[in-house]
Amino acid sequence: MSERLRRLSDNGVGTGLRWWAEALLVLLFYTVYTWSRNQFGSASVDPTTALTNALTIIDFEKNLGLFIELDIQERFINQKLFIQFWNLFYGTFHFGVTIFTLVWLYLRFPALYPRWRSSFLCTTGLALIGFSLFPLMPPRLLSNCGEFGGCLIAYPFVDTLAEIGGLWSFDSGTMQKVSNQYAAMPSLHFAWAMWCTLALWPVLQNRLTRIVACTYPLATLFAVVVTGNHYWIDAVGGLFVVALGVLLGRALADSWHHWSSRSTDMNQTPPTELGQTP
Repeated sequence: MSERLRRLSDNGVGTGLRWWAEALLVLLFYTVYTWSRNQFGSASVDPTTALTNALTIIDFEKNLGLFIELDIQERFINQKLFIQFWNLFYGTFHFGVTIFTLVWLYLRFPALYPRWRSSFLCTTGLALIGFSLFPLMPPRLLSNCGEFGGCLIAYPFVDTLAEIGGLWSFDSGTMQKVSNQYAAMPSLHFAWAMWCTLALWPVLQNRLTRIVACTYPLATLFAVVVTGNHYWIDAVGGLFVVALGVLLGRALADSWHHWSSRSTDMNQTPPTELGQTP
């Protein structure tokens, strides 16, 4: 291990739980998160509210001269294989790269792992605030005339997963009723991608891997825009929650480490040193 990585490990807060406990913790948290997110889902939110919020976002971007999502999609929409790749990227990298980062840190850098695991959980949990307070119709639903769409011909976005193909589609009635179609602000895809970059950057040792790590959030931003799943400003929301999540997760991990270390020291201290009669 290089001197730089040794210092990073020395400055860590300690190892996490056993591997099965860590896996159970993350899985349980994500299950609760998914259930909570879907409580603010399509069936419980008035589409008019989600559409109004979408138009507010669009007007804001237009005022900045940066309403570019439709132009980006229209530029590439006829390149079927290209769009299918980004559909695949959208559906797999989000989970695959995140799981890899968690596992790799746990196995290779256990002293750093608790802070980043806690930051990941906090980031994910904080996104629920945005989903509940600001239900947002994504671009792919603006021109959709179904139950959950806006039916606006002025914004002819394409739901690329439904129209061109991918691992799944959001257009089935069951999926729309169960899943939260309006959980767009903040973009958790972008937030997780940025979290991966922040977690991996300190432990990557060569320039190429660092470039790949830095490119990943940008690729994710392109994916969520070209597939019609997010406005670019949703990524700004994602950046905010990951920043707050890292700060909160670090504080929680450090507090837990200090408490558990103190408890261990107390349990290992002989009774005579605690002023007690043996």
